Amino acid sequence: LFAFLVGFSTTIAEPSLIAVANKAHEVSRKAISSWGLRIAVAIGVAVGITLGTFRIVSGTPLYLYIMAGYILVVIQTLFAPRMIIALAYDTGGVTTSTVTVPLVAALGLGLASNIPGRSPVMDGFGLIAFASLFPIISVLGYAQLAQWIVGRRNRKAETSKTRP
Repeated sequence: LFAFLVGFSTTIAEPSLIAVANKAHEVSRKAISSWGLRIAVAIGVAVGITLGTFRIVSGTPLYLYIMAGYILVVIQTLFAPRMIIALAYDTGGVTTSTVTVPLVAALGLGLASNIPGRSPVMDGFGLIAFASLFPIISVLGYAQLAQWIVGRRNRKAETSKTRP
């Protein structure tokens, strides 16, 4: 819970994410909600940090999570709306900036330093990899969910027009 809250709150406060979200809102002619994008990214970071801290505690290999995450990203990229893909990939880099990295790195380094057999370098800084991977997954998922909802709404509207 603590890791989730740290990930979520630091990402919501991230100045570079605020700038990117506002620009995406402006460029998309308000099709992309600034707050919706920020919350989707913050949830992605929060889930990533939570999973990363679980990984540190359990001692499972980092590469398994990273490989599984990027396989998921590739699959999502094939089915996501084209207009969101570049933005989703950019959010992975935006979240590793001035507010999030120091706090997430401190959490990872502190946790790895206090668990016997863990490497503060690999395990502590590996947490930052989670903070940059999971926002991509969450933003692509957010776009896919929005696309599905709009498609469903359009199908319902078409069927209601054809009924007598």
